[in-house]
Amino acid sequence: MRPQGTGPRDDAMSLFLDIGTGAGLAGATGARPFLPPLLTGALARGDVAIDFDGTDWSFLESPGFLFALLGLALILYGLERTRPADGLLSPGTTLGLAAAVVLGGMLFAGSLADGGHPVWIGLVAGPLCAALGWVAVNGLLARARRRLDQGAGSLLAVYADAAALLLAAVAIFLPPVAFLALGGFAVLLAGGRRREDEKYAGLRILR
Repeated sequence: MRPQGTGPRDDAMSLFLDIGTGAGLAGATGARPFLPPLLTGALARGDVAIDFDGTDWSFLESPGFLFALLGLALILYGLERTRPADGLLSPGTTLGLAAAVVLGGMLFAGSLADGGHPVWIGLVAGPLCAALGWVAVNGLLARARRRLDQGAGSLLAVYADAAALLLAAVAIFLPPVAFLALGGFAVLLAGGRRREDEKYAGLRILR
C-alpha cells in the first residue's frame, strides 16, 4: 500500500494522483479490456509503482485472477479474428464492454485503496471511464475497418492493444498524464459523432 500524506495538502495530492491512476487504468481497460489489468496485476505483484496487498482488492494481483484474465483475452482475440466487428455490437465487442465496465471499476477502486482512500469513487467513476474508452476506441476501429481491406483491418486490434498498454503504464507511472488521455477519448468520441452526423446530413440532401 502506498504511504499516505502527512497533512491535508499531501493527502489531497495523493488522492489526485490515485484518481489519475484509477481513471487512466479504467480508460485503458475500456480501450482493450484485458491487457491493462494483466499489466497492472503483474506490476502489483512485484510492488512496482502499485500494490494491492493489504487491501480488499489484493485479488487483482493474484495468479488465479491473472490467469483467468489471460484466458478471457485469448477468447476475445479469437472472436475478433473469426468475426471482426464492423459496428459496436458483436460477440467480441459485447464481451469486451461487459468486462471493461467491471474491470474498470475494480482497477479504479483498487488504485484508491492502494492509497488508503475511499473506494466508492472508483466504483462509480471507473465504469464510466471504461465505457468512455470503449465507445471511443471501438467506434474508431469500426469506422477504420470499413475503409480498410481485411489484412490491414486485422492490425487495428494490435495497435489498440499497444495503445491500451501504453496508457496503462502512463496511468501507473505518470498519473496526471492519464487525464489528458481521457480528454483524448472525449475528443475522439465527439469527432466520430460529428462525422456520423455529417454523413447522415449528406444522405438526407441526396434524397
